[in-house]
Amino acid sequence: MVLRSERWLELRRYRALHEAGLSLSQIARETGLDRKTVRKYLAGEAAAAPPQRSPRRDARASVLSPFAHVIDAWLRAELLLKGTVIHERLVEQYGFTGNYQRVKLYLQEARPRIAAELGIGPDELAGLHRRFEVVPGAQAQVDWGDEGGILAHVGIAKVYSFHMVLSYSRDPFCCFTTSQDLSAFWECHRRAFAHFGGVPKSIVYDRTKTVVRRHVAPGQAVPLHPEAVAFAGHYDFDIDVLAAYRPTGKGRVERQVTIVRDHVLAGRGFSSLADLDAAFQAWVPMRRARTHRTHGEVIGVRAARDHAALRSLPARPYVVAARHLRHVGKDCLIAYDANLYSVPARRVRHRQLVEVRATAATITIHATIADQYGQTLLASHPRAVGRGARIVDPAHWDGLPDGHSRSTTTGDTPPPRTRPAPGGGPLQALLNRAAAAHVTVDRRPLSVYDQIAGTSPFTSTRTYPKGTSS
Repeated sequence: MVLRSERWLELRRYRALHEAGLSLSQIARETGLDRKTVRKYLAGEAAAAPPQRSPRRDARASVLSPFAHVIDAWLRAELLLKGTVIHERLVEQYGFTGNYQRVKLYLQEARPRIAAELGIGPDELAGLHRRFEVVPGAQAQVDWGDEGGILAHVGIAKVYSFHMVLSYSRDPFCCFTTSQDLSAFWECHRRAFAHFGGVPKSIVYDRTKTVVRRHVAPGQAVPLHPEAVAFAGHYDFDIDVLAAYRPTGKGRVERQVTIVRDHVLAGRGFSSLADLDAAFQAWVPMRRARTHRTHGEVIGVRAARDHAALRSLPARPYVVAARHLRHVGKDCLIAYDANLYSVPARRVRHRQLVEVRATAATITIHATIADQYGQTLLASHPRAVGRGARIVDPAHWDGLPDGHSRSTTTGDTPPPRTRPAPGGGPLQALLNRAAAAHVTVDRRPLSVYDQIAGTSPFTSTRTYPKGTSS
């Protein structure tokens, strides 16, 4: 029936050609139809009305028709209610037996219709997102900012800003780092918790590699990084990972990134990361004194309620360390993050494999096999800032040749050779060739050694038994 309708549309398109004098054969060749079929549809009532589709029962409508008024009521209350939520509620509350695809197809028709009833146009519907409110201490949002070469004049090529915002009060925290790696990311969390005086019940993240182990298809469970799970378990908060391409899910912290750039960084010069952190801390009281235009309260007043509802900090901090394997170079240095760190020469060998444990502040180097005392630590250094630094402990090079025995002369005459002082003993005399020639050696007959050994003296006369010849 669908094919017949399409062909009818083609015949209507060529009817003007037929009226202009085109023959039936020519129209048949253009449309790919038989000449008799062309004559049939162009003659009489067949050309005036398309072939009618036989009525068919819509299985989708029959399954959802008892619940259509329920779905429409939910959409009028929350137009952007997810189809998965609607299907779940229909199954739990109304015993719905259909699958999710039935609901999804119905929403494609129902959502624009309800939007039209509410006076929301298609363009407005596409740009909408669901606003959510939380109770004090319930949530925080985290994001990174790229501040570029703000410290390039002091040799730091790249600076990043870490932001955490309490969702209830919009109370901000920011600190600056030169790395976005695992240890730096979670160290910034520890600083944020100390700034707020507690831990929120959940933290919202996008799909960063320091939180998510790998990306998965939409609708599948997101595998979390093991260190993220351990850190969240130690500080007792939940990890909330946003769906892919959903920036509105953490708009409060993304807005905070722009605010910090405008009010703290713009038009100022800095000489170190400490200066950047101090500038933000000096700006925080001014930010807390402002009235937020969304919730209409002073941020500091609302932040007091937020801080009071936070969970208390654990007694012991959890330090995340990134672990990597490196080879020891001939100069007793190992390379990590574009910097060099020394190891003790007496405890390693060239090309030995060692483990580097990097935190935000320190670099510790461990042997892969414990020594006789069960220890693996080889060296500990403060972490270098930037790239291309050499962090060396001079004691690590003890025992290596340092060139102190080398000597030079500017004359053509070689320096005189000195003899050891006399009386150095027989061993010293033997080691000196000139003195060895004058060493007196005792001479004894061989019979003395025969007597000592208890053997008969050697003679050249031999006796043979009778009846034998020599």
